[in-house]
Amino acid sequence: MTDTVTPPGTSAPAPPPRRRYAALAADESREDYSLRYAPHSFRRWSPATVAGTALGGIAYLADFAIGASIVFTYGFTSGAASILTAAVVIFLTGIPIARACARYGLDMDLVTRGAGFGYFGSTLTSLIYASFTFIFFALEGSIMAQAMHQAFGLPVEIGYLVTTLIVIPIVFRGMGALAKVQAWTQPLWLVGLVLPFLVLAFEAPDAWGAFASFGGTEGAGSGFSWIGFGLGTGVALSLIAQIGEQADYLRFMPARTEQNKRRWNLAVLAAGPGWVVIGAAKQLGGAFLAFVALEAVGKTHALEPIAPQIEALRPWLGSFALPAAALFVIVSQIKINVTNAYSGSLSWSNFFSRITHRHPGRVWYIFLNLVIALTLMEMNMFAALGKLLGFYSNVGIAWIAAVAADLVINKRAGWSPPYIEFKRAYLYPVNPAGFGAMGIASVVSILAFFGLFGRYAEAFSTFIAAGLAVALCPLIAWATRGRYYLARPNPVSGAGVAVPDVTATHECAVCATAYELPDIADCPAHSGPICSLCCSLDATCGDVCRKDPEAAGTVLMPVPTVPPAPPVA
Repeated sequence: MTDTVTPPGTSAPAPPPRRRYAALAADESREDYSLRYAPHSFRRWSPATVAGTALGGIAYLADFAIGASIVFTYGFTSGAASILTAAVVIFLTGIPIARACARYGLDMDLVTRGAGFGYFGSTLTSLIYASFTFIFFALEGSIMAQAMHQAFGLPVEIGYLVTTLIVIPIVFRGMGALAKVQAWTQPLWLVGLVLPFLVLAFEAPDAWGAFASFGGTEGAGSGFSWIGFGLGTGVALSLIAQIGEQADYLRFMPARTEQNKRRWNLAVLAAGPGWVVIGAAKQLGGAFLAFVALEAVGKTHALEPIAPQIEALRPWLGSFALPAAALFVIVSQIKINVTNAYSGSLSWSNFFSRITHRHPGRVWYIFLNLVIALTLMEMNMFAALGKLLGFYSNVGIAWIAAVAADLVINKRAGWSPPYIEFKRAYLYPVNPAGFGAMGIASVVSILAFFGLFGRYAEAFSTFIAAGLAVALCPLIAWATRGRYYLARPNPVSGAGVAVPDVTATHECAVCATAYELPDIADCPAHSGPICSLCCSLDATCGDVCRKDPEAAGTVLMPVPTVPPAPPVA
């Protein structure tokens, strides 16, 4: 798009043509600013609406299967300790990330760029995040297919296809449709969630006592085991990347003001790290339902959420237990898989835009994510649940822990800029602080996971990943003196510069569209302001702005990013 064109018979090049985005990529009602800063003009929802939509995505029943798998394998005592410990880790790391995404209007990928990973360094984390979305889409889709098989006799292979196709019309339409679906289905989901436990409270009041002394199905015993605790925590920590899906909604949070700050803080806390409070309760609850159903349905079916739901509801609903349980499962899985598909489309968009310098639109990547998820379902990944999630959590926690360490430690220490800089024009390709910390932590923890350092290191590999990432990110930032955070200073990030209204707009010199100032950089290659997406997609500029910062900073009036502010905590 940026190549110049020389007409026949002339020596002077013609002006470069304007970039014209494909129709779907240009339609922000569907695109949802997938690769950009979410402007204030688009954040029209209230804090409660954004929080409700984000929390609607945690309706998934994988928590039930994960909790049951952990407790069945390691017993109640070690399993419960694993689930609660993982919840604490996820909650603490999620607080600074949620606040950063909500405050700056950025998704997880853009925050990762500016929080120690660099422009291309965060490309790898886009793949990690994309894999989280299609792994869990496949897991949730498998649960939904199991429900449809029991309720309607539909072969699970056909059920996998149905669960994949059903989400496309909703995800295609973006945030507006997602908010409506989550709001409309929430009452039904809450009734379905609570009812089985209410039935058991009346019909099997002694079951909780028996559950607390459950020794598992693998001979682990009812006592505490450090090995079981470590391995179980690793499985539960596979959910740590869920904060990315919460962030995909939190970026639409309205600006925090004196009038709404209490509601804003509560909404961000509840919809950000707060998801794991409900998640941990669901894991323990799912394990309890599976324990109660174990004798009636056997271990294999007890690990499938539909069967324990039916057994719990049968005393009150009789023959209606099956359709009631199936309805709950199907609604739950639609609620989460629209989120998985939506977030997957965002992460794939971020990845391919940087690798190919092209962006056909977020919606096309929905199909890529769903094809991968469908393939995993057809390969019966549900059968390898524990091992797959245990491996994945080593990489996921190294990434999230490194980002959280940058936001909490490096920004307070002054080694990282006090704001989130996400634009290519100001970033180094790779920042060793976050990227290096994640890489080292991932490699060491994966080697431990495969038993290279002994049985205890294998069991506690995710703790190794978290500890190394949190320690190495500030250590590398200190050793490099924060040199690799900014390739050149943002014109208004320095002290003494008046900060203009960030909601004011500048017209991009490349696509001729007006964007709010935080989405704009100054570009010497185009002699004017350029929006962050056009900057990302430019394959011919040679990164002249970073190679000659002095010239780059004088081509136009200062163009701000989000103004510096106290570190997110």
